[in-house]
Amino acid sequence: MAGPTIDALGQFSLTTGLGPLGRAVNFTNSNEAMLAAAVIIMVVFALGLRTRALVPGRVQSLVELLYEFVHNMCVDTIGEEGLRFFPLVFTIFSFILLGNLLGLFPYFFAFTSHIAVTLALAMFVFVFSTGVGFYTHGFRFLKFFVPAGVPLWLLPLLVPIEIISYLSRPVSLSVRLFANMTAGHVMWEVFAGFMLLLTASFGIFGAFASVLPLGLNVALVALELLVAGLQAYVFAILTCLYLHDAVNMH
Repeated sequence: MAGPTIDALGQFSLTTGLGPLGRAVNFTNSNEAMLAAAVIIMVVFALGLRTRALVPGRVQSLVELLYEFVHNMCVDTIGEEGLRFFPLVFTIFSFILLGNLLGLFPYFFAFTSHIAVTLALAMFVFVFSTGVGFYTHGFRFLKFFVPAGVPLWLLPLLVPIEIISYLSRPVSLSVRLFANMTAGHVMWEVFAGFMLLLTASFGIFGAFASVLPLGLNVALVALELLVAGLQAYVFAILTCLYLHDAVNMH
């Protein structure tokens, strides 16, 4: 009798949902998870800001903590001009953070583990920051690709390198988030599969042996929680850095 198999990549498969309407418009489980994340964010912030008590409760404290964290990130990284971009950075940070966290729960889809989603977010940040650069400085923004203090004879070599580096931003931004979230979920699935294989293959002895992968899985849960917050922070701070370059050109 064949034992259970490990399909570590099956958790990333896209399926249509929400009945015939979902199939008709190709509304996938990834779309459902993104919609759920957006709704949860709005509900949490509506509840947190409903009372605006002088002594905040738990939900209000959470909302204020996130607000202050992203606010300081924008001001410290971009400068006072960063307040203009605070709503954008705050939305991106909250959306990615909740998407990362929801993917850790059963029956939720980790949409940040799909390159299509992370690349779309990264391309939006790239196009927006580039537009801010041209809006703020006009065609003088092209001087961003000319390093200051470099001899003229080196410019034909360095300018293409600067342009390639700039154009690679959405790739590195999207792949970093996608790869980290995918790797964590695959490891989680593999170690969980090991527990089932050991139990199914070796009976009571396998059950005792499965304690080790179980312990590793518990440790992975803690690691994934850390990675979920860290990757949301990295995406948001790089967004701030790109906007800083667009506003200040250095």
